[in-house]
Amino acid sequence: MSNQQIDVQIMGQSYILGCPEGGQERLLDAVRKVDEAMCKIRDAGKIKARDRIAVLAALNLAFEQTPASPAVTTAHTEDEMPLMHRHAWRSCCSALTVSSKTTVN
Repeated sequence: MSNQQIDVQIMGQSYILGCPEGGQERLLDAVRKVDEAMCKIRDAGKIKARDRIAVLAALNLAFEQTPASPAVTTAHTEDEMPLMHRHAWRSCCSALTVSSKTTVN
């Protein structure tokens, strides 16, 4: 099976990605999801660094793909999260931000 190269844009930046034959639709769907997730975080205005946005978007997408236990509800925005999960989410984001600040400088 041969690979083809596809030019895509994520959050305004171009990427050339290798794609297996017959996988273009799935790859473009994945690109769309990543772009939407990253733009949503960027547009919220609290985080500006592309690497931090990418990490949070990856975590959000992975969380959405992880099967939830019956006691946990899936939420797409912080306001839709149960209060307990909202606190955990904020703690996670704070930890990522603090960690990034200490390693970047």
